[in-house]
Amino acid sequence: MNKQGTVIRWDSAKAFGFIRSPQTTADIFFHIRDYRGDQPPREGLAVSFEEIQVGGKGPRAMAVHAQQATPQQRTTSTAGRSDPQSRDRTKATGRSAAQARPSTPSMAVWLLLAIWLGLLLWDASNGRFTWMLLLALAGLNMVTFLAYWQDKSAARRGAWRTPESTLHLLSLAGGWPAARLAQQTLGHKSSKGSFLLVFGATSLLNTAALGAWVFQLLPPS
Repeated sequence: MNKQGTVIRWDSAKAFGFIRSPQTTADIFFHIRDYRGDQPPREGLAVSFEEIQVGGKGPRAMAVHAQQATPQQRTTSTAGRSDPQSRDRTKATGRSAAQARPSTPSMAVWLLLAIWLGLLLWDASNGRFTWMLLLALAGLNMVTFLAYWQDKSAARRGAWRTPESTLHLLSLAGGWPAARLAQQTLGHKSSKGSFLLVFGATSLLNTAALGAWVFQLLPPS
């Protein structure tokens, strides 16, 4: 089936990139040998392609063709190139506006993190949380961050990906603070709505379980 999309990432040094299409939920990998065009691929280029599935690696685009720009698109593109300073100012303004408006889900996650840390510190101060358990929790969060990093690296290379279920299990076990840190610093799994919905549920469940465990161990009044 022929599909349309836009090149969202192109690595000229490694000769591969990714296409985003409204007809496919995941970003689609393509290599330079799959590209058909007089001009090299670039980010923002509208393309048509044939999509295939490659085992567990996700979708791949074949026979990628650059689409012809309409007169209006060519005029807009030319205007943007003629005034790079204006384009840079627009991008900077957009970034500043986005940074000035933190999303409600993000604020909720940071509030939940404060509660989670507060429960840990409270229980540790009462001598019930052993240092071995704290070290194990720190190790779990390190593994979680590395899992996100490896998955992002695999996505760039078109290699075998870490299943989302594995990432969710790590969060549910107590690695969700590192998962959130990875989403923010690596820019990975930070915009997929369905993934973030499950991530939020695992974060709440882990914090609720920690709270139940802490309060169950409180001495009777």
